[in-house]
Amino acid sequence: MNVIADRIEGDYVVVEIKKGNMNKLPLVFVPNVKEGDVIDITINKDKTKKRKDNIKKLVSSLFKN
Repeated sequence: MNVIADRIEGDYVVVEIKKGNMNKLPLVFVPNVKEGDVIDITINKDKTKKRKDNIKKLVSSLFKN
């Protein structure tokens, strides 16, 4: 998904998600963004799976006898 940086407001960048649909995104996620920049938002399925697998292992180790 792509969003467009419309303007900076304090600690947020106001982004246009779809034509006319605006939302705020914390600047800590995109610290060097400038007005007019295109921001790509993606979900990393591989890292998500690794994280979930690691959490399952940790939980499992807590309940082993």
